[in-house]
Amino acid sequence: MSQREDLLAGAKKCLTEKGYSKTTARDIAAASGAHLASIGYHFGSKDNLMNTALIEASSEWGDAFEEAIRDAGPSTAENRTRLLLTSLFSTLPDHRDLMVASLQAFAHSQFDEGLRTTLAEGILGGRRELAALILGVTSEEVDHDTVAGLGSMVYNLVTGYVLQYLVDPTSLPTVEQALDGIRALLPQVD
Repeated sequence: MSQREDLLAGAKKCLTEKGYSKTTARDIAAASGAHLASIGYHFGSKDNLMNTALIEASSEWGDAFEEAIRDAGPSTAENRTRLLLTSLFSTLPDHRDLMVASLQAFAHSQFDEGLRTTLAEGILGGRRELAALILGVTSEEVDHDTVAGLGSMVYNLVTGYVLQYLVDPTSLPTVEQALDGIRALLPQVD
């Protein structure tokens, strides 16, 4: 791995072990085996490195959803939603620390314009990817209105379940209960 990749790996490790707000540049240097000054050289600042690590770690977790859905082959939107929820619920325990670090970053973003911009871009990309997964298309095929509608709705489902899990891991519904709740939102059209 390059020094830049080592720094990212160290920052990701620190995110899960110490959290977003408690990680120092020295922690990252120690975890990565890189020189402290290399953070500035490769990322400009510790904050830029942490922001990059958070987005990459979250994206890697999202890749697990995509893999579960794409591997299932041709399917309906309902089945892709079922697969998304199944993947989400089953991976939450392994990614709890990342989700806690993400919440810390969201709170900190109110005081850091660069972080707020990074998170806003990540949310937009996440909405686009989630809409594409549910529709069974590539992200390039998803238009702005679909991102704003379907993408934001699915994003809200994911983040809402993450928050519920963090507060009370036993509070999550079954996947079928969640799907029944989604179906109840709108009457069936014949």
